[in-house]
Amino acid sequence: MNWYIAKLVFQVISGDGLHAPQFDEQWRLIKADEIIWAHEKARVLGWLEQGRFDAEHQRKVEWRFIEVAEIQQITTMEDGVQLYSTTEEPPDANAYVELVRIRGQKSLGLAQNRELELLGRA
Repeated sequence: MNWYIAKLVFQVISGDGLHAPQFDEQWRLIKADEIIWAHEKARVLGWLEQGRFDAEHQRKVEWRFIEVAEIQQITTMEDGVQLYSTTEEPPDANAYVELVRIRGQKSLGLAQNRELELLGRA
């Protein structure tokens, strides 16, 4: 069995859909014999997790699975191993660097909150 990392993309539609387009990109760890099966398994996960639900204030939210946008094999599972890489070419380097820093701080804060919630449940 091999390990793969797959990017699943969902479109998120809130209420009547009259809002800025929203897409959720999720990276999933997949175990499969070969890449074609890993891709199929990732697609099944996407299809199973799409759906509609009621959010706050009785607003409907729909998660619509779009596709497995990327998939790569992970050849080694060691501390610090590179799982994924992409190269960006933004029109404004300073704005991109600032956006990365803001996202990094937000991501750390969210991860810390999740960790505290998990510790509170233990």
